[in-house]
Amino acid sequence: MKIIKGDKVKIIAGKDNGRDGVVEKVYSKQNKVLIPGINLYKKHIRKSEQMPKGGVVEIPRPIDVAKIMLICPKCKQATRVGYTVNKAKKLRVCRKCKSEL
Repeated sequence: MKIIKGDKVKIIAGKDNGRDGVVEKVYSKQNKVLIPGINLYKKHIRKSEQMPKGGVVEIPRPIDVAKIMLICPKCKQATRVGYTVNKAKKLRVCRKCKSEL
C-alpha cells in the first residue's frame, strides 16, 4: 500500500471531493483508509449505558484508496507515489518534485 498512517491526503472522488485530511488507520487487505471527518455516515444508536439518550450519530467510514491522492509535504501538491531503491531500502518518492516522503 502506497498510503500509510499519518499521510496528508486529498479526496479526488465522491461526496467529499476536494477536501483533505490525515490518514488515521489503514486497511491494507480491503484497500481502504480511515480519515476522520471524511466519508461520514449516520448511524442510529439504541439507548444504552454509554448513550442514555440514544439517537443518530455520525461516524466516518473507510474510503477506497483509489479515491484519494497523497499531498507532498515539500511541494504541497496532490501527487502520485513512486519508489526508489537505495541499497537495502525502498523509499517513497513524490512524482512531481522527486523528494522523499
